[in-house]
Amino acid sequence: MLRSGPARSLARSTFRLTASPGSRKTSSLISHASKLLAPRTETIKRPASLAFTAYRPLSTSLQRHATATSGPPFDEPDKKELQQEKAISTEELTPHPEEVTSSSTVHQVFHEKSTPDVEKEEDMLAGVYGDLKVIKATFALEDVPREAFYIGMAGVLPYLATSLSTVYLAWDINHAALEGQGFLLSGESAELLLHIIEPLQMGYGAVIISFLGAIHWGLEWAKYGGTHGYRRYAYGVVAPAVAWPTLLLPVEYALIAQFSAFTFLYFADARAAVRGWAPPWYSTYRFVLTFVVGASIVISLIGRGQIADKISRLPGPGDRLKQLKESQVAALEEEERERRARVVAADELEEEEGDEDEEEE
Repeated sequence: MLRSGPARSLARSTFRLTASPGSRKTSSLISHASKLLAPRTETIKRPASLAFTAYRPLSTSLQRHATATSGPPFDEPDKKELQQEKAISTEELTPHPEEVTSSSTVHQVFHEKSTPDVEKEEDMLAGVYGDLKVIKATFALEDVPREAFYIGMAGVLPYLATSLSTVYLAWDINHAALEGQGFLLSGESAELLLHIIEPLQMGYGAVIISFLGAIHWGLEWAKYGGTHGYRRYAYGVVAPAVAWPTLLLPVEYALIAQFSAFTFLYFADARAAVRGWAPPWYSTYRFVLTFVVGASIVISLIGRGQIADKISRLPGPGDRLKQLKESQVAALEEEERERRARVVAADELEEEEGDEDEEEE
């Protein structure tokens, strides 16, 4: 069974290793290798050298590892390593009491120091500062021409004025309802002023929405981004068609409808800027103006919501049309009654004249 050369060499090396006094540590490794190789030797057929070729690296590596007296564990350190060890041994330890805390010796295995992680806090603050810079750059509108910037900001002032006035008058009406007298105005005066401000805000909103649609007509005539015909003219047609009918609605519904119209026009203008139909800065410019107008409308709705049950609703255009129709019907009925009365009076007069003629005869 041990006719092949590799098998005989493995047996001899195993005998030498087990006989030597320093080989006890490797005896178990060699025995395990022999067990692995033993079943294979029973089925070996000639040529035997080919049968052991696949296992020769394993056997030789095990023998080399067991009998080695040189290599990385046994080599003497070179001069460079000796110099490094000498430099480390002569290095003087410096104390750092400021780094010693109650938890300085308790930290994770893979951490170098148990110090507070300041980098995360700095990254979080950097993110917040970056967001603030983006917001500041957005509202600064540096790319917008100064004329358009100043005129646009002046255009939102009426909205802010009417919204703040609505909030103050609502507060004064509530104060008058609780205390019996308003802070600066009486409850009746505050309600009268509120009914004057409401149509002003609604009418101004309709005008601004129509103006935003007309801008696209001007861009089409100027051939900015090319000519697009009816697709761009549609902006100027749809905007006033949506804006002006809101004046026929009650105040709350009119403001909500105009808020929706402003939002829709902003998305349309932003899309036009992306397509190249408007200047690149126009979408940011419209965002800032729409934000101010939308906030003003929301403030007005909140102010009116606080006094919805304390004031009488001002008749809107729809109510006035209904009153006009009813008054016209009443006038026609009155005219018909008067006509019938005249006819009856004329008939009675004719009958009296006929009776007098009969008496004379």
